[in-house]
Amino acid sequence: MTESAAITPLADLAAGTYVLDASHSEVGFVARHAMVTKVRGYFRELEGTITVADDFAASTATATMQVASIDSGSADRDGHLKSADFFDVENNPVITFASTGIKDVKGEEFTLVGDLTIKGVTRQVELAAEYEGTAQDPFGNIRAGFTARTDVDREDFGLTWNAALETGGVLVSKKVTLTLDLSAIKQA
Repeated sequence: MTESAAITPLADLAAGTYVLDASHSEVGFVARHAMVTKVRGYFRELEGTITVADDFAASTATATMQVASIDSGSADRDGHLKSADFFDVENNPVITFASTGIKDVKGEEFTLVGDLTIKGVTRQVELAAEYEGTAQDPFGNIRAGFTARTDVDREDFGLTWNAALETGGVLVSKKVTLTLDLSAIKQA
């Protein structure tokens, strides 16, 4: 698709079920490390469904990420994140999200409200979301694109491991930014 290709606006998004295309979607996180830099990571295995209602504000979304698919670019760090110190993948293999509402729809932007469950703890989160458009791909699939982000306090989900730094501060920030870049295919 070129930059000038026509993209369907949110107001014209067709109602129906859209399934996430994991190979063209990304769920990531950003945390501060040693209080001086940012570390990014991704969950490589994810699945989800977006059910678009005639009234977009009544639409729903669900997603599941496999914690074992975490990829921060460091095998050692990934192993630590999978351990009981953090996600405890043996006992908590998935992270889930289930929307409970959509509000503040303004043009292509909206707030997606839902329940995020990490390590067996469920908290309500609000994601600043944006509809990126809908277009037909070369294979005839109708694709809808969405981006979203939110900040969470990892300690609210039982991810409390940390180490104090000699200079003050801690090794891993409490605040973690979650980012989503999603491509979903409309089902027949």
